[in-house]
Amino acid sequence: MHQFLINNRDDLIARCKDKVAQRPRRSATAEQLEHGIPLFLDQLSRTLEAEENGFSAESVRISGTSGGAQLRSEIGVSAAAHGKELLELGFSVDQVVHDYGDLCQAIMDLAFERDAAFPTHEFRTLNRCLDNAIADAVTEFSRLREVSLAGDQNAVANERLGFLVHELRNALGTATLAVSALELSNMPISGATGAVLKRSLMALTGLVHRSLADVRRGTLVEHPVFELAAFMDDAKHSAELADGAMRCTLSVENADAGLGMRGNRELLLGAVANLLQNAFKFTREHTVVTLKASASARHIRIEVFDHCGGLPTGSAEEMFAPFHQRGEDRSGLGLGLTIARRSIEADSGTLSVRDIPGVGCVFSIRMPRHTFPQQPISGEA
Repeated sequence: MHQFLINNRDDLIARCKDKVAQRPRRSATAEQLEHGIPLFLDQLSRTLEAEENGFSAESVRISGTSGGAQLRSEIGVSAAAHGKELLELGFSVDQVVHDYGDLCQAIMDLAFERDAAFPTHEFRTLNRCLDNAIADAVTEFSRLREVSLAGDQNAVANERLGFLVHELRNALGTATLAVSALELSNMPISGATGAVLKRSLMALTGLVHRSLADVRRGTLVEHPVFELAAFMDDAKHSAELADGAMRCTLSVENADAGLGMRGNRELLLGAVANLLQNAFKFTREHTVVTLKASASARHIRIEVFDHCGGLPTGSAEEMFAPFHQRGEDRSGLGLGLTIARRSIEADSGTLSVRDIPGVGCVFSIRMPRHTFPQQPISGEA
């Protein structure tokens, strides 16, 4: 058989490539050719030649013993590399097996066409080589896939923990600033600063409840419509206490009466707070940060303008990536904009950024428009 394989090597490889190409989203690649069927075919030929010449130890060194061996054979090493390459190319484990099955089928088909007959012990050697190669390729593929999945799960868990810590820190920080302001100025707790403290404590409570609900896999609830004007007023009072607000002037434009939004009010307020904190962090001293709201027939738009000097080319979308931080200030986690976007998208909104070269940037929240108070559905009492 080994001479048959040598004489028909190119034909067999071509047949395998044709079989691979017929499977969905597959084609022979340089990686597959390096450690895949061509290399296995050469190793199989050398194994058969060694056995034909009575070199059983050489045969085992190349292809291993029946049932596998404790020490990986030459075929095992290259098959493991092949399994790794197929995983990196995005293929599934069944495609690893198919690659070797294609060669076996190609050998049988070509032998039948050429009326070539092989002794039984050579078929046993062929099966042993295929068995060991498939076992090592699948084992390496599965091992690396488990490592990859474990890494992905850890990354997701770390990201979710980062989000929770970031939001807890923001709410706790705002509450602490509110308490300090109340102590220093002896203001009544029933005023605007007291309201900021109350909202911060409510946000902390909400984060804890939401985390418990996630653990318990609780059901989602539909949030009520709330007034845009009051929402903007709350955002203003919270921002005035934020770190960095003293470096610039905060300008807040009043929202029109009757406009409303639907969603998790505390998370959306936290999203706006994150955008304002980002603006305070990067805007130039003695400039203006503007918060404004406007409406079209179907949407509400909330915008935060800053004077950071503009964004580097191509960095707009990178700003929303988890743990991405720009500038030299590393006091945060790099999650503020990521959390803001996800909070907004969770309530059917969008968050985008527009660069104004040499001036600054505009973060824009777009949400479905509602009326406030919400109009009853026709027929309701």
